[in-house]
Amino acid sequence: MNADNLIKAIQMYDFYLLDLHLYLDTHPNDREALELFRQYNALRSEAGRVYTERFGPLTAADAASGERFTWVDAPWPWERSAG
Repeated sequence: MNADNLIKAIQMYDFYLLDLHLYLDTHPNDREALELFRQYNALRSEAGRVYTERFGPLTAADAASGERFTWVDAPWPWERSAG
């Protein structure tokens, strides 16, 4: 999967998670919705991990995991797809 496809998948998972989050705020006992939230959260985490591994940090928090802050080492995610 290329960077653009991963970004689109991450955005899709983020949208699903936000929508489910809002639903669960008013329906906290809905086990099916909670399970969907967990599934999409796992998919989002994996997509974010793969993106960071292949293309560099997706967020500033991802850039702080090593010995130095690497956020400024490569183009930012939104700059990669600008060309």
